Amino acid sequence: MTKKMIIVLLLGISTQLYAQNKIDDVKTFTLKNGMKFLVLEDNSIPNANMYLFYHVGSRNEHPGITGLSHFFEHMMFNGAKKYGPKMFDRTMEFNGGANNAYTTENVTVYTDWFPANALETIFDLESDRIENLAIDPKYVQSEREVVLSERSTGLENSPWRTLGEQVSATAFQEHPYHWSVIGYEEDIKNWTKEDLELYFKTYYAPNNCTVVVSGNVKLEEVKRLAEKYMTPIPAQKPGPEVHLVEPKQTGERRVTVQKQVGSPYMMIAYHVPNSKDKDYYALDILSSILTNGNSSRLYSSLVDDKQLATNIFSGYGESFDPTLFQVYVSANKGVSTDAIENAVYDELNKIAKDGITEKELQKIKNQKLMEFYRSIETINGKSNSLGTYELFFGDYKKMFTAPDEYAKVSLDDVKRVANEYFKKSNRTVGILKANVEE
Repeated sequence: MTKKMIIVLLLGISTQLYAQNKIDDVKTFTLKNGMKFLVLEDNSIPNANMYLFYHVGSRNEHPGITGLSHFFEHMMFNGAKKYGPKMFDRTMEFNGGANNAYTTENVTVYTDWFPANALETIFDLESDRIENLAIDPKYVQSEREVVLSERSTGLENSPWRTLGEQVSATAFQEHPYHWSVIGYEEDIKNWTKEDLELYFKTYYAPNNCTVVVSGNVKLEEVKRLAEKYMTPIPAQKPGPEVHLVEPKQTGERRVTVQKQVGSPYMMIAYHVPNSKDKDYYALDILSSILTNGNSSRLYSSLVDDKQLATNIFSGYGESFDPTLFQVYVSANKGVSTDAIENAVYDELNKIAKDGITEKELQKIKNQKLMEFYRSIETINGKSNSLGTYELFFGDYKKMFTAPDEYAKVSLDDVKRVANEYFKKSNRTVGILKANVEE
């Protein structure tokens, strides 16, 4: 069987899986307190999940309270009124479930996976900690120390985190993407109980939460339980809008960091639009053209051909506000960062000048299609994707049109965005190199 035949076969299988769900399969309702629900009935397995998307991340913080969104990711598991310390996890596990959470610059998301017959227990658990989270000084101090350790260990062990903090702080001068999700060390040490209570009351309110429930559930049962457990929780005054807009960058910025490393690391970042922008899909495809797989432009050139780097990858994720398109490079031993930097620009300039080939574009479109279908094959993937499209793209229905949006991207689109955003005046360059004697 040829490679082309395999791709066609896989696409056919994935299309069948995808075809099981349509836009109309997702049902929505909003409680009186503003909590919105998306429900997808899927009886393919006897399990279900609940994803709670809180519209809060580090962009909602300010100097003095940086890191609070991530901190509450920890605190939400430390007990409330009905379910005390450690009881959330124990109750979840007793009922055959599991949970996790993640925090970004934009959102905080709590994830529950469980047998469908435990749905009411999950509603009970979540409503308890939303309405009655215990901000006990003992647990605050304990988690404060955990977060401080996580911060110092991460910076010590991860060259990328060390460099990434500096690049973001240099690229963003005014917007809150300036600081990292984990927050500043001195802020973490000095949050007050009043800071925590106000932040929690404001941002972990039902009117600031979108809930996605997928799996072997019935819409009417989800509605009944939502009314029973969530409706009594009062809405709160919304937090202030993030009004800061990063001014247009008018010249290249550079930052150098020294750390004990065997070989240098480099990040090259360009300001790009948010997820709702018309250029999102072209930029996402361009990221894959550059670094997805051994035959990608930057990988084949810098790693395979010239052997300047040991690894290279790029990132452009979902965001509420204009963000960064980043290229990450780890250098080969003995290779100068100047040589690597120039090699990266050579490849970017080739695309800006000559574009890419139809073969390259179609290959990446096929990859994107497969990645998309794989991401929604499971009920967990469906919930995460529905919530992501609802928040970042403005409507969960856009999840169902995403394959069409990738298909629309043309050769001219890719060339155009390369020219528009990959400019010297729009970039920030970060270099992490080994400590040297002054």
